[in-house]
Amino acid sequence: MESFPGLVEVDQESLQTSLRVTKDAFLVIIKSLKEEWGFDFLADLTAVDTKENFLGIYHLMSWDSGEMVGVTVEIPRENPRIPSLVGLWEAAEVQERESYDMFGIVYEGHPNLKRIFLDDDFPGYPLRKDFQMPNRIR
Repeated sequence: MESFPGLVEVDQESLQTSLRVTKDAFLVIIKSLKEEWGFDFLADLTAVDTKENFLGIYHLMSWDSGEMVGVTVEIPRENPRIPSLVGLWEAAEVQERESYDMFGIVYEGHPNLKRIFLDDDFPGYPLRKDFQMPNRIR
């Protein structure tokens, strides 16, 4: 896996292999992991706010081998956009909507990107570290 362009770091010391990739290489590496390496199941995806940027965190699994791989990608805070994975895994549909609802990350190409838990007029994204709770929520 070290030969992927855009691969920043590989950690094979823990129980699962973890990859840190650039945003530009993200989709190419994810597709390769599915189509060439056999990671055919999106176990989960989430995001983390580090104050400087967001991290998109994805866990993929191979049903044949039982192996898992983690993929982390930095998403810029000032324009939080990343390609949607709904075209590769239908399971990404709800998980990306949750991340959008809580962090405001835009998943480009998502077929129905809208809030999933909060009202459409909710002010802001509550899992961002800079989120300020309004005095009164209606």
